[in-house]
Amino acid sequence: MAKRIGVLTAGGDAPGLNAAIRGLGKAAVGHHGMELIGFVGGVRGLAEDRWIPLDHSSLSGILTAGGTILGTGRDKVHKMIVDGEPRDVIPTIAEVVERNKLDCVVMLGGGGTAKNALRLHNAGIPVVHLPKTIDKDIAHTDNTFGFSTALEIATDAVDRLHSTAHSHHRVIIAEIMGHKAGWLALGAGISGGADVILLPEIPYRLDSIVETIERRKGRGTNFSVIAIAEGARDVDATLELKAAESLIKSASSSQAKTLAKENYARIEDRHRENTFHLAREVEAATGLESRVTILGYVQRGGTPCAADRLLGSVIGSAAAELIKAGQTGIMVASKGDGAARVPLADVAGNLAQVPIHHPWIRTARDVGTGLGD
Repeated sequence: MAKRIGVLTAGGDAPGLNAAIRGLGKAAVGHHGMELIGFVGGVRGLAEDRWIPLDHSSLSGILTAGGTILGTGRDKVHKMIVDGEPRDVIPTIAEVVERNKLDCVVMLGGGGTAKNALRLHNAGIPVVHLPKTIDKDIAHTDNTFGFSTALEIATDAVDRLHSTAHSHHRVIIAEIMGHKAGWLALGAGISGGADVILLPEIPYRLDSIVETIERRKGRGTNFSVIAIAEGARDVDATLELKAAESLIKSASSSQAKTLAKENYARIEDRHRENTFHLAREVEAATGLESRVTILGYVQRGGTPCAADRLLGSVIGSAAAELIKAGQTGIMVASKGDGAARVPLADVAGNLAQVPIHHPWIRTARDVGTGLGD
């Protein structure tokens, strides 16, 4: 009997999601003779058994579309908010999978989705995870669909900010997404010729940033562009956050862990306007008018670039092949020009940050870009 697959998209939207759905669907339905349904609204749609059939007609024309035709959400399967209260819906999802006679649930998403997938896998539900995120912070995959398009958008923004910085003799600080990983800011900063790049992986010092700007002023260049990752922090803030993280890990009871997490959240909240605070400090130290541009969700939107369409298609079609062979409990990773399977247990909870000796880091230093350290 032909296999029957369910697919959903979860977490933040990203360019290339529809390409991956199409790659999975075209291969599963057209090449392997499977049946495909799509759950609407992420894991909540799965728990509520809300789905639409996905066939050649519904998959047609979505390759170039941004966002996701299935909709998305950030619910957690072990504590989904139902009637105002957190509830473990894993047993409910198991019933939905059995009722729909599904041989596999394919979950397209980032790190949170990998954790959800592992929880379902551990409960005996057949799942496959496809790595999507503009942050490129998922472990054990060379790339994630969404990253290349976001990189192009962020690079274009840094390019454009140069003319304003030059015209007004200003320091322009561009805040770039990436959560706790600096891939996007680093790639866009190098590609766009930023003068300073600040990353979560390298805590910065104000005097180092000022030194880079003053060195440029000494050469007669009275403007600078700084690309800062949203998770970048100075040395003091980094130490404060690490101490708060240690309290969470060392908590001896659930109550103590809850209090430690609340403390960590308060510290994070204090640093949410970090980029604006940095702009004020830079202006005071250099005498150059400093302005902030936060790119925000514009980096997620729009038509996926060719690289993300290609990657989504490769990963999606590879998933269909692996499911046909009975492989579940895995992430379908990007490896070179193809794909490889990685156990979900190796992926969930692991963050892929930029290694401090990565070639991109060395390149930035070699071309004279300040990294704030």
